[in-house]
Amino acid sequence: MPAEPLTLPHTSSGWNAFIADGADSALDAARDVVALLTDGTSRTPLAVLELWNDAEARVATASGFTSLFAEVHPDAGVRELSEVKTQEITAFLTERGQNRELYNVFAAFDASELDAEAARLLDHVLRDFTRSGVDRDDATRARLTEISERSTIVAQEFSRNIRDDVRTLRLRSEQLDGLPDDYRDEHGVGDDGLVAITTDYPDTVPFLTFATDREARHAVSRQFNNRAWPANDPLLHELLDLRAEQATLLGYDSWPDFDTEVKMIGSGDAIGEFIERISDLAGESGRAEVQTLLKRAQQDDPTITAITVGDGAYYTELVRREQFGVDAGAVRRFFDFDRVRAGLLEVTGRLFGISYRERPDVPRWSDDVTCHDVLRGDERIGRIYLDLHPREGKYKHAAQFDLATGVSGMQLPEGTLVCNFPRGLMEHSQVVTLFHEFGHLVHHVLGGNQRWARFSGVATEWDFVEAPSQMLEEWAWDADILRSFAVDADGVPIPADLVARMRTAEDFGRAQRVRTQMHYAAVSYRLHRERPVDHDAAVAELARRYSLITPLSDTHFQAAFGHLEGYGSGYYTYMWSLVIAKDLFSAFDPQNLFDAEVAARYRDEILARGGSADAADLAAAFLGRPYSFDAFGRWLEGDN
Repeated sequence: MPAEPLTLPHTSSGWNAFIADGADSALDAARDVVALLTDGTSRTPLAVLELWNDAEARVATASGFTSLFAEVHPDAGVRELSEVKTQEITAFLTERGQNRELYNVFAAFDASELDAEAARLLDHVLRDFTRSGVDRDDATRARLTEISERSTIVAQEFSRNIRDDVRTLRLRSEQLDGLPDDYRDEHGVGDDGLVAITTDYPDTVPFLTFATDREARHAVSRQFNNRAWPANDPLLHELLDLRAEQATLLGYDSWPDFDTEVKMIGSGDAIGEFIERISDLAGESGRAEVQTLLKRAQQDDPTITAITVGDGAYYTELVRREQFGVDAGAVRRFFDFDRVRAGLLEVTGRLFGISYRERPDVPRWSDDVTCHDVLRGDERIGRIYLDLHPREGKYKHAAQFDLATGVSGMQLPEGTLVCNFPRGLMEHSQVVTLFHEFGHLVHHVLGGNQRWARFSGVATEWDFVEAPSQMLEEWAWDADILRSFAVDADGVPIPADLVARMRTAEDFGRAQRVRTQMHYAAVSYRLHRERPVDHDAAVAELARRYSLITPLSDTHFQAAFGHLEGYGSGYYTYMWSLVIAKDLFSAFDPQNLFDAEVAARYRDEILARGGSADAADLAAAFLGRPYSFDAFGRWLEGDN
């Protein structure tokens, strides 16, 4: 009998029971498995792993839906309950990871009795026990438990503060000069004669890109970069301290050393070396790009001496418009949200040999969420939910969340795309973001037909996770592909020569953007490694060292840097993954991105295998050789 998707509540009153009962039943089943495995009965290694897998699948799914609904459910009570259940799941996993009797069951096995994939699972399970502190003394394990529980609570509060702190700035209508007409129409003048601009992405991003009023741009940028301040400052200090103590108790020199043990990069020091290497590669070109921006800014105001975070997007857009003939505001007319979403599904369906069937009959948590079954032929292989517009109390960034962990014959993979796009016209950069995030979603589904839950979906090393989604961005840049769904109100497709100019214009600022990413990576790494007393001073110093764009005074970027919660010291992974993504894309013919043979090989060797092999081996299987920096280096030099 084929696996069935989760049944979400049909009524608003059913959500609390769904969350509580679902999490509790998964935990009860997992506790039963622990008791069973430690009852002294002799079992084969395979039988033990199969019991473990059943529990792992249920707990992973419960962890997925509690984490999701803590971030997106419209009811604050449901969000709070989801946070509590996430804490309970984390506490169970910590307790299980320190169960010596259970560990001894696995440690006694001879892996030679297992096939390669089962042996790989056993190796991962044993490694997890060690990283949980199973071999430490009682006092150390007790403290590790306290750290785990407190870290979960602090991280949730850090994320919640970012999510809930939506700030509003009221501006004069003339301060919206330069913004597209549809944006101005959506932002009417209030009773006080002013216009409200919030820190939600559909408000802030266009304003910083198009508003001609520099003072207003800086004001909007300041409010955006002060979200969750000062509330998140003590929380970030505590979270960094807890992570450092955890790493020390487990025998590591620092949190980055603990964190990288299970990543491709291998060591904490290697993160610093990677940041330096990429920064050096992008330095000369990046400085030249910023100098171009500064010269253009000085035409408007000769007193401007630096390009700030309130200037960068605006002057980059202006240079692209004046030097490359690309007006991002005018380009928006080709990207109506509904058409873009339909085009995304058509493109990815054709590329991966799947289709999507919308299910308006399936319950959702909000009316603006859509549900789609993912089909291969007539077989349903997964289900996805698209939650793509902002609302009060919702996660503020763009991410893919698991809803259910796929296990072959047992559980269907389900995932949710959570974004904050406008309901009308989109900027092309937002279209690229949508393709990127959908790459995670399709990876979760296509990689969800695994025997072992541990290897299901996006279960590769974390510094490979972004590579498939970064590669899918390329399909949002192909002229023929864009023309299949990017049409204006009169039905005229986006001109191919405009797409070519857009690509050329996008190349401008590439090195500067890489340097900005290295600043973010350095913040992520250095705050964890050094735990400075003054975060503002440390972040400012890292900006001077790595970023070529000047921060505004009296801002606190790190307080709303949500990746510090989820990615820890590993923000470098975006650029590490991009190195691999550029190499993976080199296998495709840019003149035929739907080449069936290459697309099928990519689907089967990269996506469908989930985490069943090391990421380097997945890449080598697809490329026919080990991955390299060569394609990335060519891209950084401007050769697409």
